[in-house]
Amino acid sequence: MYVICSDLEGVFVPEVWINVAEKTGIDILRRTTRDEPDYDKLMQWRIGILEEHGLKLQDIQDVIAQIKPLDGALECIAWIKSRSQLIVVSDTFAQFAEPLMVRLKRPTLFCHELVIDDRGMITDYKLRQKDPKKKVVEALQSLQYKVIAFGDSYNDTSMLLQAEVGILFRPPENVIRDFPQLPVANNYEELKNILLRYI
Repeated sequence: MYVICSDLEGVFVPEVWINVAEKTGIDILRRTTRDEPDYDKLMQWRIGILEEHGLKLQDIQDVIAQIKPLDGALECIAWIKSRSQLIVVSDTFAQFAEPLMVRLKRPTLFCHELVIDDRGMITDYKLRQKDPKKKVVEALQSLQYKVIAFGDSYNDTSMLLQAEVGILFRPPENVIRDFPQLPVANNYEELKNILLRYI
């Protein structure tokens, strides 16, 4: 039996940090895991930028509250859930994800936690575990499931390579170039066509 694991941002919703950059005018916050393979380096850099500009958790939550699912995302999720189990495995944070999950009709989500100080500033983050996306796939495989996984960024690739079937979904050219062994789906219809081979 197959279980499907997917990324969240860039797959079902727009990138949170790009939206924060656009709303705040802090253009350097557009940098994401599509650009930076080292997630810890990226997050520590982001936290420094937020501190420098005095941006609090609430400021980011206000931006997230306005984010809507990508066109076709809800239909794709419903299509997948009518055929298999879907687990969204994201490097987002519980404090960010709630309004996004409501809009996506609450698929199962595995993500991380932020550390917030008494000013409401983000001071650190806590990963569920090291290499969490790959570990989710390994855990499911230990339960005798086969896994199909899809995502768009460098931080998804260990999950995609561990899965029985890994798919890049609308990735940037640099990720395609660095992982030529992974098939690419450029839209939800192409994704469904790949999934239909297995589910």
